[in-house]
Amino acid sequence: MMPQSIHKIAVFRALQLGDMLCTVPALRALRTAFPEAHITLLGLPWAASFVERFSKYLDAFVHFPGYPGLPEQPVIPGQFPPFLTAMQEQRFDLVLQMQGNGSIVNPMVALMGGRYTAGYWRQEDGCPDAGLFLEYPEDVSEIERHLLLMEYLNIPRQGTYLEFPITAKDMEDFNQLELPLEAQEYLCVHPGSRGNWRQWPPHFFAAMADEFAEKGWKIVLTGTADERPLTEAVAGLMKHKSINTAGLTTLGSLGVLIKNARALLSNCTGVSHMAAAFETPSVIISMDGEPVRWAPLNKQLHYTIDWTTEPDYEIVLRKGMRLLETT
Repeated sequence: MMPQSIHKIAVFRALQLGDMLCTVPALRALRTAFPEAHITLLGLPWAASFVERFSKYLDAFVHFPGYPGLPEQPVIPGQFPPFLTAMQEQRFDLVLQMQGNGSIVNPMVALMGGRYTAGYWRQEDGCPDAGLFLEYPEDVSEIERHLLLMEYLNIPRQGTYLEFPITAKDMEDFNQLELPLEAQEYLCVHPGSRGNWRQWPPHFFAAMADEFAEKGWKIVLTGTADERPLTEAVAGLMKHKSINTAGLTTLGSLGVLIKNARALLSNCTGVSHMAAAFETPSVIISMDGEPVRWAPLNKQLHYTIDWTTEPDYEIVLRKGMRLLETT
């Protein structure tokens, strides 16, 4: 795949914020290797804003309407045939399957009719193309997994660091909140996560927040509008006052809030990757048993606790206090 022969690329990854941020190093490598190519992301509806934010790596967005076996959105069968026809009409030179191990989606991605199709495969499913499909790497960081695919395709990596560009609109949205905060004088506490089973108990978040408040830090609770009841529960369990911004921030203004924070306390969720992009110190409680896959790469700046093997509040507290003392 010589750069001069690849003019149109489709990247299939219909997932959520954290999943998408972990692909940014791979997208950076892809753009560097194919600087003149038109790159389209096929993703969930929210990801139109992701393409806008990362316009230096991505040129266009197409809403992927869902497919049987993929749980991220409801499947509306009547929407898939027109989507597939539209993809075939695009005549992509390269279609990249970056959704997952390929067990469900590889046959579907092949129907898009790209001149080349590349991605991941598992031995039990068979390899579509040994030259373009990498056997799915297990037990590695999600960031590293996609960079390994790029290297398999002879696309050199351009660093492992994450990014989250802040725009003028983000700053405007943040300033309109008129929060009584100074940079580096507050901690962000983000108790929400997609799925209740991935959420650290609210009383632990409240206890940790109070410990930090005792040291003189302001506490800012963050989350989506749907997570407002959860942040209110944490606030209600706290002895000290907090500032609850759940449901008040845009994604961009939340980015500004995390960028200027002294540190972040969170579950395994997209905000942890935002903190990694900003180099904001963080303590992340991994509730899904996959800390190797999702933990930030900088272990000095970000502490990740695997709650499935170390369900000990005191460990989280000690690491949180140590983080504030050493960074």
